[in-house]
Amino acid sequence: MTIQKFEDIIAWQKAQDLATEIYQSFGILNDFAFRDQITRAAISISNNIAEGFDRKSDKEFARFLHIALGSTSELRSMLYLGERLRYIQNGDSKKLIEKSIEISKLIRGFIKALEPN
Repeated sequence: MTIQKFEDIIAWQKAQDLATEIYQSFGILNDFAFRDQITRAAISISNNIAEGFDRKSDKEFARFLHIALGSTSELRSMLYLGERLRYIQNGDSKKLIEKSIEISKLIRGFIKALEPN
C-alpha cells in the first residue's frame, strides 16, 4: 500500500495527538519561554513529517524525518526539564516521554525504509 497523503502516516497522527497533549499539559504555564519552546518542539514533529512528505522525493522526505526525529528528542529533553522544574508530575511526563519514544521509533523505521543501504 502506498501512502497517498501525509494524514495517513501513523507517526504524523500520533505526533498530532502528542502535540495536543503537550498543549493541554502546559497551556496555562506562566513560564512563557518554556511553554513556547515545548509547544514548538511538539508542533515541529508532525509539521516536518507533513512538509517532507509533500517534497515528493525520498531523499528530501528522509531529511525532514530526521528533523522531526530531532524535535522528538528536543521534546523529551523539555519534558525531563519540566519534571525537574515541577511543571509536570513524574507520572504525566513519563507517559508523554513514552509516546515520544514510540513516535521516534516510527520515524526511524520510515527513515530506514526511505534511505538506501
